[in-house]
Amino acid sequence: MSDQFQRVDEVVLHRGYIFDLVRAEFLSPEGETFSRDIVRHPGAVSVVPIDEDGRVIMVRQFRPALDRYILEIPAGKRDVLDEPTELTAQRELGEEIGKQASSLELLGTFANAPGFSDELSWVYLGRDLIDVPRDVQGVEESHMRIERFTFDEAFAMIAEGSLIDTKTIVGLCLAATKVGGG
Repeated sequence: MSDQFQRVDEVVLHRGYIFDLVRAEFLSPEGETFSRDIVRHPGAVSVVPIDEDGRVIMVRQFRPALDRYILEIPAGKRDVLDEPTELTAQRELGEEIGKQASSLELLGTFANAPGFSDELSWVYLGRDLIDVPRDVQGVEESHMRIERFTFDEAFAMIAEGSLIDTKTIVGLCLAATKVGGG
């Protein structure tokens, strides 16, 4: 008898623009079969961009699922097949804040909601920023606002509950260890 779980089947329930929903069948180590609904997502990349004054550049963006604007670090879905995460990071910086990072350092990779999704997120630290033309993609990006905060201000917003985005909180915590913020 194996001590591993095994996926034995998977059926697509919904194909969507951002994700697919599947029902997967598994076999437990004891031989019991069970099913789980899983969100299949191509993953996402985010960047904690630090300006010349040591402030974090973020965007305030409308998020339809929450029906409100929230503050986030620049980020986007890995929607270009086989694109390296570093290129996705640079593309998202250009689209959202009109910058490129001369120095780009991977801070970490994390699972957003492993209880129901296979989405992984790569988060980078972007420094030595240079201006590039902004390449706004979509209606939400056309209405986003670019804002700058010190690490202390960002961590105060987390503590008070006004900064609620997971990738941003994770990214800020990891970046602060590298740049001495927070």
